[in-house]
Amino acid sequence: MDKEKKEAAAHGHTHDHPHTHEHVHADGTVHTHEHSGAHAHGAHSHTHDPEEIRAIVNRLSRSIGHLEKVKRMVENGDDCSDVLIQLSAVRAALTSTGRLLLKEHLQHCIVEALDENDTEAMEKVNKAIDQFMK
Repeated sequence: MDKEKKEAAAHGHTHDHPHTHEHVHADGTVHTHEHSGAHAHGAHSHTHDPEEIRAIVNRLSRSIGHLEKVKRMVENGDDCSDVLIQLSAVRAALTSTGRLLLKEHLQHCIVEALDENDTEAMEKVNKAIDQFMK
């Protein structure tokens, strides 16, 4: 038995024919995706709200720009206290961005994983939360 079929069997069933899944998220957003042939129901698609992802990417871009400014401060010999304050601001911005990404992930991917009984996705997000909270 190939890997996908073994995984599918572990989730209770498999499909050997093309079919479409529809998912309704907690916020009412509906999306569909199609599977062609055999697959494990634990292997869900990775769906996000494009507007929220764009906002997260914009925040990351601002943090990158801010960090580059901090690097120039160090290179220019600026006061260490000022550099530390700016590093703290960059760290806070990244933490805030991480929280937004986690919220987005929980609202979409994890809801979908729960619908599909994807325990692997749940374990993966738990590990990520542990790392993020360190």
